[in-house]
Amino acid sequence: MVDSASSLSRLWARRIEDGEVDVEVYEDLRNFSADVISRACFGSNYLKGEEIFNKLHALKKALSGPNLFAEVTGFRFSPSKNNKKIWTLEREVNTLILKMVKERKASEEKNLLETILENAKEGFTTQDKADTFIVDNCKNIYFAGHETTAVAASWCLLMLALHPEWQDLVKSEVTEVLGGLSPDMHSLQKMKILTMVIQETLRLYPPGLIINRESLKDMKLGKLQIPKGLRIYIPVPTLHREPDIWGPDALIFNPKRFAHGVTSACTLPQAYIPFGIGARICLGQHFAMLELRIVLSLILSRFSFSMSQSYCHSPVFRLLLEPEFGIYLIVKKDH
Repeated sequence: MVDSASSLSRLWARRIEDGEVDVEVYEDLRNFSADVISRACFGSNYLKGEEIFNKLHALKKALSGPNLFAEVTGFRFSPSKNNKKIWTLEREVNTLILKMVKERKASEEKNLLETILENAKEGFTTQDKADTFIVDNCKNIYFAGHETTAVAASWCLLMLALHPEWQDLVKSEVTEVLGGLSPDMHSLQKMKILTMVIQETLRLYPPGLIINRESLKDMKLGKLQIPKGLRIYIPVPTLHREPDIWGPDALIFNPKRFAHGVTSACTLPQAYIPFGIGARICLGQHFAMLELRIVLSLILSRFSFSMSQSYCHSPVFRLLLEPEFGIYLIVKKDH
């Protein structure tokens, strides 16, 4: 993670040279996060998996928007132009992943992919079923492991650019803790203000807008009767911005609310669910928080951020809460 974050830092340093420059940070952070997940899970760098990432990004765009309606109505099975595009992209991604898997089988390097391959070998009787298991898990890791973290880091930088008083606090903390060195587990544990900023950003801009569940039995919730098999969609931003839960400043960026942790931040801690909740909570939440703290601490120790006139605030739902037109910020190298 530190190597990937350092590469991003060097990229921005080359662009800036002296003074400041207008940078679209979301695209660069997507590449950074893709590099992290490639190295950590598949033993390769971003360039090797670039085609997979690009096609998954296109697939995500095609799946978003009308797909929620299609999921409910069954139109996802109709041969529409968008559905044909989705089916084509899925075939291409599946082919690329299986090609990568065949190349990795010849390697003795141990990583998450090797674990997936071992489980597929032991748990399935046919190669087709094993291949489906492998492809589905790799797609989940590629998508969940880099898109969500990249968009969260981008919203964090936007919040810090909009609130320079908090940026100054974070930069002071990072400078004091790191002392010019790269972040490690020991130093990251001391970054309380940075963690508060990340938590508050995830409250206002949770990458995943909707959590869906299925009722496993007939139940009653208050006056509401919920039958077995009912699909339940939980709107995360509604819970994260409810004044009865978060207070009258629920719509305001205020990291102070997390000064004593999530349990003291609101009246109902279970309503804070940027990574979900329960048995199906995101397995990668600690990996994601570690990645966010590393990349943000490293770049904030070297750069300052302010708002750009090129930025247009337009959050859009594309399976994730993304900036529709990117996030343009003025990036200035610290001396």
